[in-house]
Amino acid sequence: MDEIRWGIVGCGDVCEVKSGPAFNKIKNSRLVAVMRRDAEKARDFARRHNVPKFYSDADDLIHDSDINAIYIAT
Repeated sequence: MDEIRWGIVGCGDVCEVKSGPAFNKIKNSRLVAVMRRDAEKARDFARRHNVPKFYSDADDLIHDSDINAIYIAT
């Protein structure tokens, strides 16, 4: 089975405790990038959850070739 490489648009409070950490707990699933309009908050989320990439523009996340699935949490 191919790996699902996720990007999240809108990594706010719900993703913090509910959906965000779960992406890395599922077999063949990995959270690759998060996006939030506030770049510093996106960077902080990525750092604390060991997410390799963060963006402040949804288009950048959407066009990231490392991502093959997007969760919209906003």
